[in-house]
Amino acid sequence: MSWTWWVWLVGGAVLLCAGFAAAYVLRGRARRRAVRVAWSAARAAIGRAEVSRDAASATVPEAERLLFDAEHLLAEGGGRAVARVAETCAAKADRLWREAADG
Repeated sequence: MSWTWWVWLVGGAVLLCAGFAAAYVLRGRARRRAVRVAWSAARAAIGRAEVSRDAASATVPEAERLLFDAEHLLAEGGGRAVARVAETCAAKADRLWREAADG
């Protein structure tokens, strides 16, 4: 084999590795962004639930427990799934406090 075959072989391997590296970096960025967005939504839901709690005149123990769970999950951190659970808990607490305030 002449040396040109080695150049083409090494060049092809470098291009292949560069393609895999680029895809890996882009997927990692997308994954991290999705986690940040999920936690942002969870924090917003917790904030809405806190406002509903402050506006409600009645005490709702179930809503208090759900908000506590959501805040606890927020403090611990985690991935998208944990953020979604925290958001769901906060949204349920918000709904319970709104129902208690309405009637």
